[in-house]
Amino acid sequence: MDENRIAAEIVDAAIAIHRSLGPGLLESVYETVLARELALRGLRVARQVPVPIKYQDLQFEEGFRADLIVDDLVIVELKSLEALHPVHPKQLLTYLKLSDRRLGLLLNFGAGLMREGIVRIVNRLPDAVVA
Repeated sequence: MDENRIAAEIVDAAIAIHRSLGPGLLESVYETVLARELALRGLRVARQVPVPIKYQDLQFEEGFRADLIVDDLVIVELKSLEALHPVHPKQLLTYLKLSDRRLGLLLNFGAGLMREGIVRIVNRLPDAVVA
């Protein structure tokens, strides 16, 4: 399955979970439920994945932790906030660059409607797209 199909499954699952549970729970709750839902849909999901980073001649084995990595292709960063801050999409784009992945989803389960809490981040296009 390619990144776009995986992303469509993730978005569909996130919307279903948000409709069922609503906003306001801890990020860890949404992470657990989303990981389970995606696994039920046949996707491989890794949670709290340490991602190494390189800086000059140094390598740090745990530069950051990705909330979810789905099918080793899509990074999912979860939030449960009233509103996202401008740094959140930038943070995910940096994660994509450091892990050499092309697609990430920023999902804010704190939004009133889940579709308002979905931000798709793409790496390695002529200009990185934040939409």
